[in-house]
Amino acid sequence: MTAKENAFKGQGPLAGLRVLDIATVVAAPSAAALLADYGAEVLKIELPGVGDGCRAFPPFKDGKALWWKVTNRNKKLISLDLRKPRGLALFKRLLPRFDVLIENFRPGTLDRWGLDRDTLWALKPGLVILRATAFGQTGPYRDRPGFARIFEAMGGLTYISGEADGPPMHTGYPIGDSIGGLFGALGVMTALWKRAAHPDAPGEEIDLSLTEAMLKLIEFLPIKYDLLGESHGRSGNTSQYAAPTGVYRTRDDQWVSLSGSTNALFAANCRAIGREDLVTDPRFAGNQARCAHTSELNALFADWFLAHDLDEVLASFDRHKGTLAPIYSAQQIVEDPQMKAREFLCTVPDRDFGEVRIQGVVPRFLRDPGAIRTPGGAIGEDNDEVFGDWLALDADEQAQLREEGVI
Repeated sequence: MTAKENAFKGQGPLAGLRVLDIATVVAAPSAAALLADYGAEVLKIELPGVGDGCRAFPPFKDGKALWWKVTNRNKKLISLDLRKPRGLALFKRLLPRFDVLIENFRPGTLDRWGLDRDTLWALKPGLVILRATAFGQTGPYRDRPGFARIFEAMGGLTYISGEADGPPMHTGYPIGDSIGGLFGALGVMTALWKRAAHPDAPGEEIDLSLTEAMLKLIEFLPIKYDLLGESHGRSGNTSQYAAPTGVYRTRDDQWVSLSGSTNALFAANCRAIGREDLVTDPRFAGNQARCAHTSELNALFADWFLAHDLDEVLASFDRHKGTLAPIYSAQQIVEDPQMKAREFLCTVPDRDFGEVRIQGVVPRFLRDPGAIRTPGGAIGEDNDEVFGDWLALDADEQAQLREEGVI
């Protein structure tokens, strides 16, 4: 390993872990980025010239994809076409340097390229392989393509989202991808724990179905259907397991969200709107009873909110320790005192815009914190270092590989 390779170090509890990310778009690359947040050294491979499809996702500034900069933070970036013989040979030279491989091609794709799991494990014994696909490596849907809206639709989230008398609704962000990324990172760390306990353990292959990840998050859907014969339906912003709950407009045309399922929290919310008498009303004695009278409670709270400005609302609920939150736009998030106090939005240098502000590391470690070091950069920006310094390819050979479209 060269001196510059040894300098390829992250900051955090995963420093020293090396991850090779050959995945595309959002879900699996998000898993790699999470590992990088905690200090793992991640090298991302893209197709030469074309790059990852995430580079084409808005929003843009000066033609640069802003989403890309967040999802591919803290990664070194090279371009390499694994489908070409010389590209495959270079990949095989790189792989032994890494502990984890993350991919999201359709099942069997890497096998056809000559990178079946036995070959991968022969190149790097003990390698952890994360395979993220829409439906998993087996089953009748294994070859279907997938994106977040597919996972959300077939994983149950979309059906239960929206107004009761309206169509199912997707969120305004592909949350299915983010959920898949979380499960992917968790799967990798679980496999690595076994390796830590048993260093001679064989490699592991992780089969992540992003649709299953979505369904796993909504825990009660199958058991409710199985035992009650009911498909959980839509209820808009009104919770089906606590009351009063909802999204309410204030007098100055702002929005707040109310929750609270315990008797103590209900009492605090009632005091906040000057209606402590509701606490002793037999219709509202306990959460189950309150859920049976959701419409009456919601109407009472809605009327109060409409008669008060947001500052008054927040002050009263803060004073009485109620469970209410303002519904923030991005501007309000950035300006919020709590966000500022914890410095969660961190500023990092960026070659395109000088510096950019993106989210920090979640969760925070006291003794060995992770860090956001760099935003996602340009296609192949680390080619010279990786191919030249790591693999000792001279300038002429690199130029020839570029001409052939290999790098």
